Amino acid sequence: MSRTDALVDADWVETHLDDPKVVLVEVDEDTAAYEKNHIRGAVRIDWKTDLQDQVRRDFVNKEQFEALLSSKGIANDDTVIIYGGNNNWFASYAYWYFKLYGHGDVRLLDGGRKKWELDSRELVSEVPQRAVTQYKASGPDTAIRAFRDDVVSAIGVQNLVDVRSPDEYAGRLLAPAHLPQEQSQRPGHVPTAANIPWSQAANDDGTFKSDDELKALYEGKGVDLSKDTIAYCRIGERSAHTWFVLHELLGVSNVKNYDGSWTEYGSLVGVPVQLGDNPGTPLGGAA
Repeated sequence: MSRTDALVDADWVETHLDDPKVVLVEVDEDTAAYEKNHIRGAVRIDWKTDLQDQVRRDFVNKEQFEALLSSKGIANDDTVIIYGGNNNWFASYAYWYFKLYGHGDVRLLDGGRKKWELDSRELVSEVPQRAVTQYKASGPDTAIRAFRDDVVSAIGVQNLVDVRSPDEYAGRLLAPAHLPQEQSQRPGHVPTAANIPWSQAANDDGTFKSDDELKALYEGKGVDLSKDTIAYCRIGERSAHTWFVLHELLGVSNVKNYDGSWTEYGSLVGVPVQLGDNPGTPLGGAA
């Protein structure tokens, strides 16, 4: 895996806007952003209603994913380019889903919506009409997904990367400051986890930093890229961005995203929890 396998730039997208085998997909934290305007030809995936099961606490299953992509007019042999706002925050989350279910050619638009707008490129309001397909998924590929027992077993043994804000990591907040402070029963972080906020991997224009800068970022916080790594956040979307950086850009093969993240771990009974700004010891405790 290299950058060219996982990323395209805005010039590439503009030259492929009329290519019927290239499908642009917009995924935003603000699910109404697409309705205001979007890149010509792009279809929308709503991360709340399309990617998450509406009954169980889980992502959509294989059959639901097949139905979603079929309804969006996406075929198995299409090149899918995903983009969104805020440094491709939720676009990376959707990318992880596409990989989980085995789509052959999926990439991110480097810089996402932010870079596209900074370059004053065209945005439209027209919603494209694509013919329904019969998409067939594979997997899910559990080699890229971590579960709660994996996380507990990894404490003090593998790399654990908490990609939330320092205040969430230390236990001063339960969620990002702009969101309701709810969903997990306890604050803090998984003991021995390094705190490397997900957004540090991006430049000011939303593009990803260079490979050398990214390696320095993680290794500088004590992450041994030769070891197994689990990334987590609050609900798994920010950690999907870090998974993308480590697995897809840097080519680290042994990386998993813990999509249950702190909303699951912080509500478990009997697991170790660490408070404060330091990683702590395997047994956890107060700072």
